[in-house]
Amino acid sequence: MNLQKLLRPLRGDLMELLCKLIRTNTVAIPPDGAETPGQMVLRDFLRGYGIPPELYEVAPTTEARGRLNHKNRNYAGRKNLVARLTGSGRGKSLLLNGHMDTVPAGRGLWEASPWSGELRKGRIFGLGSFDMKGGIVAQAGMICALKTAGIRLGGDIIFESVIDEEWGGGGGTLAARLRGDTADACVISEGTQLGIFRATRGGFVVDLVVDAGDPSAYFSPKEVVSPAIPIGRLLAWTDSWSNRRKKVNKVGPYSRFSDPAPVQVLVVKSGGLDADVPLSTPSSATIRIYFQFLPHENVPDLIQQIRSSLKKFELADPFFRAHPIHWKPVVDPPLLGHQLPINHPWTRCMIDGATQALGKRPTVTAAPYPCDAFLIQREFKIPTLLFGPKGAGAHNPNEYVEASSVLQTAKALLATALQWCMDK
Repeated sequence: MNLQKLLRPLRGDLMELLCKLIRTNTVAIPPDGAETPGQMVLRDFLRGYGIPPELYEVAPTTEARGRLNHKNRNYAGRKNLVARLTGSGRGKSLLLNGHMDTVPAGRGLWEASPWSGELRKGRIFGLGSFDMKGGIVAQAGMICALKTAGIRLGGDIIFESVIDEEWGGGGGTLAARLRGDTADACVISEGTQLGIFRATRGGFVVDLVVDAGDPSAYFSPKEVVSPAIPIGRLLAWTDSWSNRRKKVNKVGPYSRFSDPAPVQVLVVKSGGLDADVPLSTPSSATIRIYFQFLPHENVPDLIQQIRSSLKKFELADPFFRAHPIHWKPVVDPPLLGHQLPINHPWTRCMIDGATQALGKRPTVTAAPYPCDAFLIQREFKIPTLLFGPKGAGAHNPNEYVEASSVLQTAKALLATALQWCMDK
């Protein structure tokens, strides 16, 4: 079957859809998110190709989440989108999962507006272009190509665009599973540089906050106590964990990673540099740390080890004995990793489909980040892979996706679906 011929008529519409989605603000900042306007853009596009999507509220599922429930989320008015191509019932089903939410644009300098959707030298720039509106457009392109060609496969294809993936949320994907949308396999089209990621990391973000001193002591004969200098020793403790995690047992797809389970300092804050902040000694300091974990690791046990190590450090330091370190999780519950064997039927099928579409065997490796894959596979037993377009700059200024790779992603997904969902 000529895959290129199936997708060629959609090319212009898909690029227009991508630009329109980028120009639609779908930023999520906990506890809230503004994904629904983007879902409506996607809904209207699918309707134009004769595919009837459904928008549904995520909020009604919040009471049923148990240990996976995030306490700092507001889901009112935030909607998932789902569309289904019904098969004959004589083949395996496939779930296409993507998230509509983006992180904020941040305070860095963008060359053009974060919502420009500008095309330059084959790259489409803008917030969420790579993470992951390009992947959503590729998935939409795949199902629209099948619909336009009148191809009915043996198994169902379920396409979902979910909310609340960023900030370790998972609320949209969890709501979709609790709603009952399931399949025999899943592909998430996060940006993978046209490689196949068969594993993802776990992740946990925590703020370590130290309050110390009396602001009234500034401009007085009293000793001015501040955590700004002692916080350097806390950074050294963090660095010790970074070095320790570099020596973790590297197995499977993470075996060639030089830093398989990184410990990253995201924020160091004490006082401020803005002109509206008076010159004074700060009385509070915060370090935000991002721990990542490998799929085989026991994440709750590791977090407990980290907390025990922090308490030992605190008790050994006179300053921190007097001014305890407050442990304030930012992502709670933590994200877990996931892994699918290289010889799993879904992995082999995805390799075959991508090889056919790209003209060469794709790289098969692991994701350098966590995502919703663990929810889909570990909690709901749906084998899950990641495959998506090329790009760069996720969570940073001047984020972009390579336009041609969006179409290549759609082509590879199409080839894979034709094989996985074939009529038996």
